[in-house]
Amino acid sequence: MSATDALIIDVHNHSKRRERDRKAVRIWLGVVIFTLFCLVLVGGATRLTDSGLSITEWKPIHGVIPPLNAAEWQEEFELYQRIPQYQQINKGMTVDDFKSIFWWEWAHRFLARSIGMVFALPLIFFWFTGRIEKRLRWPLVGLLALGGFQGFIGWWMVSSGLSKLTSVSQYRLATHLTIACLIFAACVWIMRGLAPHTRDVPPTVKSKWAAGGIAFLVLFQIYLGALVAGLDAGLSYNTWPLMDGALVPSDLFVQQPWWINLFENHKTVQFVHRCGAYLLWTVTLIHMIVSIRLAPGTTHARRAMLLFGLVTLQAVIGISTLLMQVPLDLALTHQGVALVVLAFAIAHWRGFVGEYPPETAIVTRS
Repeated sequence: MSATDALIIDVHNHSKRRERDRKAVRIWLGVVIFTLFCLVLVGGATRLTDSGLSITEWKPIHGVIPPLNAAEWQEEFELYQRIPQYQQINKGMTVDDFKSIFWWEWAHRFLARSIGMVFALPLIFFWFTGRIEKRLRWPLVGLLALGGFQGFIGWWMVSSGLSKLTSVSQYRLATHLTIACLIFAACVWIMRGLAPHTRDVPPTVKSKWAAGGIAFLVLFQIYLGALVAGLDAGLSYNTWPLMDGALVPSDLFVQQPWWINLFENHKTVQFVHRCGAYLLWTVTLIHMIVSIRLAPGTTHARRAMLLFGLVTLQAVIGISTLLMQVPLDLALTHQGVALVVLAFAIAHWRGFVGEYPPETAIVTRS
């Protein structure tokens, strides 16, 4: 066998090994993404059931063990009885009633701890066995660090409702959810970059920027939705398309300074969330029309159509949730589909950027 033939075989074997490694990393990131999806949904249920303040202490290690006997349940319940939410809203609650909200918060914290293990242990294994490409190692470590910081943000959010408020601050809730979605989106971006990409020509030179803008709008709309959830703003003005009897309701800026209405006025926060939905729907519609007209039959056009369909479905679910006054199952569906829309928007955007190029094989000759 000639040296050239040996080199070709080595390069071919390296390519096959690299593809196997990429597939393994994609599967791992897929598990991480699914776990994050479940974590956000349980977090949403925790908020919707007003369970987030049921555990009043932050015990990152010991807190994984729930109360195991009646005495421990009573101790946990007595801690809850000290905070304003119990004293002003749930006074007279029994221990059994307390358990129903405790388990939501405990499950949320347990999943949060679990995601750290699901992310960290495979990362260490893939790193030391050379299965993760060098260009991705430190970005993944950065995501792990951001996940750890997210745990602190979660406690920072909970602590806002332990002394004066009867629920967590909507500012901190929105921050907590947005960071979770950033981690989720980054995992989707990396996983999509490790998969084969279409060779279809983009509809326009600006299609990549349009797809990126849509992904940003989806994330921003989730942030606005978190403000709505934090204020329970979806429990009022339960009509559509009119709101308080008008397309543009009055008294949107009655608080001073005016900008505080964007965060603390229930009517304004819900109206801005509605406007964000209209804007996102319109932009994805235009993106789809342009893609179909200029690049019919391409993968990019089909994905633009699917993205518009997902955004439309999410809008229908959002309107139904509002009209039915935020039932738990429909509200969680709305939140879950929001994550699906975000994941697809990120993957659609990544499809215009191209996959990660294979690293150069280092071949030694004997």
